[in-house]
Amino acid sequence: MSTEHDTDAAEAGDLEGGRVVFVGAGPGAADLITLRGARALGEADVVVWPRSLVPPEVMEHAREDAEVLTSDDHTLEDVIQLFARAKREGLTVCRLQSGDPAIYATLHEQINACRRMDLPYEIVPGVGSLSAMAAALGQELTVPEVAQSLILTRRAVRVPMPENERLQELAGHGTTMALYLSVRRPRELVADLLAGGYAPDSPVAIGYRVSWPDEVVLRCRLDELAATLKEHRITTQALIILGPALATGEEERRSHVYRPNYGHRYRRLGSPKRYKDAGGDGRVAGGGPATGGDAAARATTDDGAAAGTGTAADGSPGPA
Repeated sequence: MSTEHDTDAAEAGDLEGGRVVFVGAGPGAADLITLRGARALGEADVVVWPRSLVPPEVMEHAREDAEVLTSDDHTLEDVIQLFARAKREGLTVCRLQSGDPAIYATLHEQINACRRMDLPYEIVPGVGSLSAMAAALGQELTVPEVAQSLILTRRAVRVPMPENERLQELAGHGTTMALYLSVRRPRELVADLLAGGYAPDSPVAIGYRVSWPDEVVLRCRLDELAATLKEHRITTQALIILGPALATGEEERRSHVYRPNYGHRYRRLGSPKRYKDAGGDGRVAGGGPATGGDAAARATTDDGAAAGTGTAADGSPGPA
């Protein structure tokens, strides 16, 4: 669901005052832009297009008479000047962002500019490169009882990192990690990961321009990472994933939520009075309001799941 800011002002912005819509254009494939993103692109008077990261096929959703500004040969200041013009002239700007706008998208400084000039903006999420990479690998990245945490980070090369987010320290967690913008100095990258605690034989996946026609997806060990990147001449537009999620084979790793002895409000076990109504309004299945005793009731299955509550044992409302 997109996030709307200053909704009333944004609706009025179609008549005067202008507005900006930040649209996640997806990881590369033109058909991975969302329906909402394509609609926002088609309604815009002006489109800011990162042409090195978003293919021209995505621009087919734009109006023929839309003004297009390429972002790769302009500065942030140029884009902010365009936002100011949009406010003066009552224009709607679609600012395309590769992947999802929430991750490494230079979004923060752009929305701050909108706030300073009291220009309404909306954010339309997109399919990120991490999701595209997992799809290309054909697997899940949160494997039950193996990998339930995922670190998204990058290595400091040209741009510094906060002191409390140094790669070696993050590597000490040993969980699955996704590394963005980190392939320029691969030997130093490997050294940091090894020093942080990853084993030399830790499984690694490399995704270059995932979902583009020239996509490359490779697997190797951590101690082979630098040589693999060099062999395939990958120096940019690559995502690296490593850690325990990639090590799983065909062994059974079953989610607790779908086990026959795991109850929740959509698949009930035990007394119906112990479940909140599926509508989530706090009323029990029998129709009356939940009492203190009903709310506190618990029925536990033999695997430790809370079978008699309206939510799963992990706090989720039911099956995904």
